[in-house]
Amino acid sequence: MAATRRARTGTRPRLPDARARMITGAIDSLRVHGASATSIDRVLAATGAPRGSVYHHFPGGRTELLGRALDAAGATMSEYIEHLTRTHDPMTALEQFAALWRHTLCESDFRAGCPVFAIAVETNDDAPELAGTAAEIFARWHRALTEQLLRHDYPPARATRLASLTVAAIEGAIVLCRIHRETTPLEDTVTELRVLYTGGQ
Repeated sequence: MAATRRARTGTRPRLPDARARMITGAIDSLRVHGASATSIDRVLAATGAPRGSVYHHFPGGRTELLGRALDAAGATMSEYIEHLTRTHDPMTALEQFAALWRHTLCESDFRAGCPVFAIAVETNDDAPELAGTAAEIFARWHRALTEQLLRHDYPPARATRLASLTVAAIEGAIVLCRIHRETTPLEDTVTELRVLYTGGQ
């Protein structure tokens, strides 16, 4: 849960090797600048990693670096979502996830978004596998939410729809919060999701 702690505190762990620093730097850049603006030069400047290490650690260049960053970010967030959905009821899990993003947005001055979303919404004609990986990560989140709702006796079709709506609504709310530089879109989204979650199983 290191990435979750970083989001809450605004800090990052001390990473001893260039490869790890570059992956973390790429995640940070994806969150703030998006996929198209995340370049090798930007990551090197942010992390202080030696240029000579790029093709040693990432022989596929920028595409491979983005892929490893997406894998790492996706795994961390997926594990967090799976933990929330296993250990809490749907409403509590939703509130805690929203609290994480509320803190992340405010701590970053509304600059940091979701790195998986950043990959998913940008064209990846040169690396379609990145979009495929993002789709798999979103599917993992959807599966965790659906399984949680099923455990709490929501009908299967409703559980599937609510899981889709939750992922779409939260991701969209994060974008709106960054645009408007306030958390109101997230608060409104959680309020309406709360109504839907408690509106019948």
